[in-house]
This record gives sequence, structure tokens and C-alpha cells, in this order.
Amino acid sequence: MTTRRTLLLASPLLLAGCGFRPLYRPGNMPSGEALSAELAAVQVARIGERQGQLLRRALMARLEDTRPGTAPRYELRVGVRNDSDVQGYRTDGAITRIRVTVSADFVLMTLGTEQEEILRGTARKFDAFNLPDLQFFAADISREAMERRLMEDVAEDIARRLALEFRRRGEA
Repeated sequence: MTTRRTLLLASPLLLAGCGFRPLYRPGNMPSGEALSAELAAVQVARIGERQGQLLRRALMARLEDTRPGTAPRYELRVGVRNDSDVQGYRTDGAITRIRVTVSADFVLMTLGTEQEEILRGTARKFDAFNLPDLQFFAADISREAMERRLMEDVAEDIARRLALEFRRRGEA
């Protein structure tokens, strides 16, 4: 018990010694306000299809909607594509499980007359859903829930990469 308590008390010192810094509390900014301001200045461009709408809504919640009224200085352009693989079959050959892989290619650009590319990347996530026997409503709900989870995960990944890039560039 004492070893556990000692390790718990020493862990902040170990983290401080390794150079660990929380993402949203950079350098000399006590509360990460500058980084939050940069993220709020990112305007998310329209994304087509239903998955694109879900992704755009999730990105907006993490970026421009965090501080309403912030003037946009950047534009995030995202393209979404997905692939699906069958993972399970019944003995009669009917499909019981499908795995979906989503890839989102994104580009962060500055707004204005001299547009500059700041960051380009691809976020990939995968998830699966079941197709229960003769329960079509349950299959639809399962697929929709999987799509929402995927888009939330992709949005979180993209927002984290943007935050890391702003921090790396020293703009926040």
C-alpha cells in the first residue's frame, strides 16, 4: 500500500521531469486561451453526403462553435470516403456483421487573398455493426450509431491534429 501511495505522489514529479505539457495548456498560457482562440478561428467548409454532415457538425462543435462570434482566419476542407468489408456470415450465407473504414482527407488553409496551406493529412477510423436476423429497424439503428461514432472519432482526431499544429507553429 505504501509503494502505491508513494508512486501516486511521485507521478506528477515524473511527468514534470519528462517534459509533459497538456495540449490545451501550452507554454506560458495558464489556461490555453490562445490555443482555444486559434481553434475557434477555424471555419469548417461544407462537406457533402450524410456522413459529411455528421463530420462537419462534430468538427464545428470542437472548433468554431467553442467561441461563437470569433472571426474566421482559417478554413478546413474535408473530403470523406468509406469502404466496407463483410466480417461475419451465417451458415446460410447471409451477412451478419459489416466493418466500415472511413478516411477523411483534410486541408487547413488560411483565409484571405494569399491562401497558404498550413496542414494536410488523412484521418482513418474503423468500426463495425451487426445485422440481426429479421430486425431491420435494429440494423438501421446499429448502422446509424456506428456512423455517428465514426464521425465523432474522426472529428476528434482532426481537431487534435489542428491543435498540435497550432502549438507547433507557435501561433497559440
